[in-house]
Amino acid sequence: MLMWPEEFCEQLAAGGRYVIRYDNRDTGRSIHYPVGEPGYTVEDMADDAAAVLDAYGLATAHIVGASMGGMITQVFALRHRDRARTITPIMSTPDPSAVMAVMTGADDAGALSPPAPEVLAMMMAEPVDYSDKNAVVETRVKMFGILHGPAYPYNDADMRDIAGREYDRDPQMASTQNHGIAIQASPSWRSKLPSLDIPTLVIHGTADPILPYDHGVALPQEIPGAELLTMRGVGHDLPREEFANITGASLRHTSR
Repeated sequence: MLMWPEEFCEQLAAGGRYVIRYDNRDTGRSIHYPVGEPGYTVEDMADDAAAVLDAYGLATAHIVGASMGGMITQVFALRHRDRARTITPIMSTPDPSAVMAVMTGADDAGALSPPAPEVLAMMMAEPVDYSDKNAVVETRVKMFGILHGPAYPYNDADMRDIAGREYDRDPQMASTQNHGIAIQASPSWRSKLPSLDIPTLVIHGTADPILPYDHGVALPQEIPGAELLTMRGVGHDLPREEFANITGASLRHTSR
């Protein structure tokens, strides 16, 4: 939840949107599972989003998600089409098999581009000691520095603040490792995307090192009528310098 900056959400709210952000499974104050045993898939997480709408008494909403959240957004639209007014997958992919292949050693023939070498090195690094707050915070600051693109300076102070608040909010932060397993266990949804009849805005950076730009380009090729907003030199993050650009496009997209 905290990875959606208050300033970004406030800009959307100033444009007349009611913004709901929440903790996915295995994050923050949501339910947690034993490390290595998530017992859920992206489909379950898409159904969670529908349950959040139920809790707010909302029949429909504009669905936005970043990274894995962008995958959840796509699957939500496929499973709950009548509840999605629009969707906006940000720095996401219609097919995570290239990343999963790196993690599992599986054959990725025909997949989209794999993560950059520096990201692969980060994935293969020794696991952090999650009982050590400082180690966790510094690891996340380093990780997001690697994911950050060259377009703008990396604000490590902001990331250190978010990472510290994340740690304090999450009693079992090690369980976030389950997300990769959940994605791997999820049925492929790419072949179903051409059936979507829903306004779609795809946002992706050209310097994304974990889900390279061709992942973003592939999405509007799969979803009829989808638009692509390209962030030049932006990596796998939402730099403050792009907030006005992203929120402006989002407000236009959701004015329907």
